[in-house]
Amino acid sequence: MVNIKDRVRATNCSVYLTGMTCILISIMGQVSCMVADKNLDKPNILLICIDDLRPELNSFGASYIKSPHIDALARQGVSFLHHYVNAPSCGPSRYTLLTGRYGPTSNNALFQRASLMTQDTGDVYPSMPEWFRSNGYTTVSVGKVSHHPGGLGGDDWNDPSHLEMPNAWDKHLMPSGEWLHPRGAMHGLANGEIRIDASTMDVIQAVEGDDTIYPDGNITNEAIKQLKELSAEQKKPFFLAVGIIRPHLPFGAPKSYLDLYDEVDLPSIVHPQKPSGKTTWHESGEFMKYNRWDKDMSKDKTFADKVRRHYAACVSFADAQVGKLLQTLKESGRDKNTIVVLWGDHGWHLGEHAIWGKHSLFEESLHSPLIISYPNKLKSDIKQNTIVQTLDVFPTLCEISGLDMPAFTQGKSLVGIMNILKTQNNIAIAYKGNAKTIRTTEHRLILHDDGYAELYDHTTDEAETQNIAELNPAIVNRLSARLEEILN
Repeated sequence: MVNIKDRVRATNCSVYLTGMTCILISIMGQVSCMVADKNLDKPNILLICIDDLRPELNSFGASYIKSPHIDALARQGVSFLHHYVNAPSCGPSRYTLLTGRYGPTSNNALFQRASLMTQDTGDVYPSMPEWFRSNGYTTVSVGKVSHHPGGLGGDDWNDPSHLEMPNAWDKHLMPSGEWLHPRGAMHGLANGEIRIDASTMDVIQAVEGDDTIYPDGNITNEAIKQLKELSAEQKKPFFLAVGIIRPHLPFGAPKSYLDLYDEVDLPSIVHPQKPSGKTTWHESGEFMKYNRWDKDMSKDKTFADKVRRHYAACVSFADAQVGKLLQTLKESGRDKNTIVVLWGDHGWHLGEHAIWGKHSLFEESLHSPLIISYPNKLKSDIKQNTIVQTLDVFPTLCEISGLDMPAFTQGKSLVGIMNILKTQNNIAIAYKGNAKTIRTTEHRLILHDDGYAELYDHTTDEAETQNIAELNPAIVNRLSARLEEILN
């Protein structure tokens, strides 16, 4: 039973209060402390999104790539070697990450969702940051996390009345610096160069200088500032999302990162030929619209290798930004209670199938890295071969964090496979405007809207170069039915 006199003496009232009022304030203070203590038991989350990142990292088996900081993170956690995004483009892929649901195929997918929210139909579920925010987290985003860096619409992507993700973030930041506005920084080259006419902007670039001569240097510096402030907060856990733009086109990075690849022997491009028959092959329009000095990568191996080295330099540049964030987290002392997720928003063809870009439904467009680390809670240095999807990240973070599992998410938590090496027979779904695909351990089926099917056998060396659909109607029918069941 509470001793009222002791309780009253325990309060630090600066003015005279009645005994009962003091008791009430004391109890409220204790409840507030209990809520704070409960929140402090929740892990922080650092989500690092990297644009156009292939699973071509040293820790993922690409020994020629210099990615020491991401590799160190991989050694601390679980690397999902067969992670697939749900769309081969920035906007719809990030929609899935941030909502845990399949969605539209357009880069404006999240803006479409925001528009639906204004109609108050009850059909729009909370986003992942909104879910964590409603569960006591401070949510902050820096850089390109949703499709628009900074999360705003308008002509220059800086209109505060046009939110990409309403209710999601306490702060949604994009330091544009010399590039003037988020739209300028998104495709910016060194020292404030903004894309006005892509045909006059070089597709590759390397300039002497420190990391801040390119937009990601400023993004990282702001993210470090936010991380320090959030780490100093003792009352609430944080959900900090950081979006690094490189290696998105144009491939520009400080020259010191390109120098890393001067003497490196690049591996051969696998299946470099344009596929025959009907496929989701395209003419690499995003790449080709930049100035490439009239060179054709399919005929000029020297130029193709030069482009690949610049892409690799951008990967190492992005890796350096990851290193700065992880070092800041360690110095803050909050690293032991922080879940770190590194996610690539989709893959990127570097000549495979004669494509230079994403936007296909081939393996190279959909396969990207996923790493989840939580010191002392998850096993370290695990390489998991089970197929997983971006769709699974939201429920996974909820389970690890001890939050209620949202019933509306369409993925599944990966916690159950994080500490085991046995491969499970999972599937991955993806889609674009005119086709959809299902990836199993053995096959990939691509089903076009007109009913045409591509079926590839991943147990053979031919992989996605030989369409075996006509020879295997039973497999096509079974996988087609599964696709329809999931997406309709």
